[in-house]
Amino acid sequence: MSRPERLNTWWQGYRWRDDRGDTSIQMAIIFPFVLLATVAVIQASMWYYARQIALTAAREGLTAARAYQSSPATGESQARNVLERTAGDSLRGYSVSVSSNGQRVHVQVSGTALSMIPGVPGLQITQSASGPQERWVNPGSE
Repeated sequence: MSRPERLNTWWQGYRWRDDRGDTSIQMAIIFPFVLLATVAVIQASMWYYARQIALTAAREGLTAARAYQSSPATGESQARNVLERTAGDSLRGYSVSVSSNGQRVHVQVSGTALSMIPGVPGLQITQSASGPQERWVNPGSE
């Protein structure tokens, strides 16, 4: 074996000996960031899901409240019914408020999204829907 070949073999063996445990250290540094990113994605998904539940309840309540000869209480009842069926643990401490001025109905649903992080309260969510009250109008009167 010539001298350059021996040096090359010696250098490769020396390099491999010094790199032992390198992957473990890299994983120990990177893994917490990967875990944090995963929890953040899951938390954002849970917030989005709770937001969609609240919006669906507000829309359903609006549909019931703005029907011909319906009352705001009917809309509130329908929104609460939707929340009881779908919210589960995803939307906690929810509240529903319905207001009407005779021409427009406004339904607002508020609650708290579930938190994945212990000791941290969930994010507040408020969704609303509004639309015109259905009413009978004589042709040509408006």
